[in-house]
Amino acid sequence: MCVGIDVSKERLDVHVLPQGQAFAVTRDGHGLSDLVARLQGLSPDLVAIEATGGFETVAAAALAGAGLPLVVVNPAQVRHFAQALGQRAKTDPLILSLSKD
Repeated sequence: MCVGIDVSKERLDVHVLPQGQAFAVTRDGHGLSDLVARLQGLSPDLVAIEATGGFETVAAAALAGAGLPLVVVNPAQVRHFAQALGQRAKTDPLILSLSKD
């Protein structure tokens, strides 16, 4: 099971594969606490979070501190992955649909 997290200033968009589950939490103490609890319950093999101008650091620290298997990915590499698959846009639904194939 893999979890992908897209980070923005206000919230974290979370996608779980292969279940196709998606949810969002706020990027604050309450949201991070909820995220950690939900992910610990799922016991994912990997949690990938995209580096987003420093907004990812608090979330990455919370996830790593909880002992979840975390990797911070380079957004340029995610973009190149999408391009290599012939996709012009790099959006979360797009990346999720590609990873299911």
